[in-house]
Amino acid sequence: MSPFEKAAEKMIREAMERGEFDHLSGKGKPIDLTAYFDTPEEVRLAYSILKNAGMVPREAELLKEIAELRQMESALVEEKTLAPGASAGERLEIRKEIEKKQIEFSLMMERNHRSAKKR
Repeated sequence: MSPFEKAAEKMIREAMERGEFDHLSGKGKPIDLTAYFDTPEEVRLAYSILKNAGMVPREAELLKEIAELRQMESALVEEKTLAPGASAGERLEIRKEIEKKQIEFSLMMERNHRSAKKR
């Protein structure tokens, strides 16, 4: 372990002992990495940096929206299994919205890919 890693480890341990991490949002909940892994590998780092700076590009917002819609769709499927009255129309509308956002995302990524080739 390098001196830097040792110093960082010590600082984290001391902050934990002082309780500085006790009131973080999401404490005790699993970390949802869906949006991270849905983001193409070649742009993950850049998106993570922008997100941490509070600047989320449209592509990242789209991926988040798609993931949320998929969760809604899954919930409707489960609900329909438990309660047959769940609307098939709702599920169809969500599916259409997912497809629309996926097309928008694909077009943005293609545009980015083409402009990168021109450079």
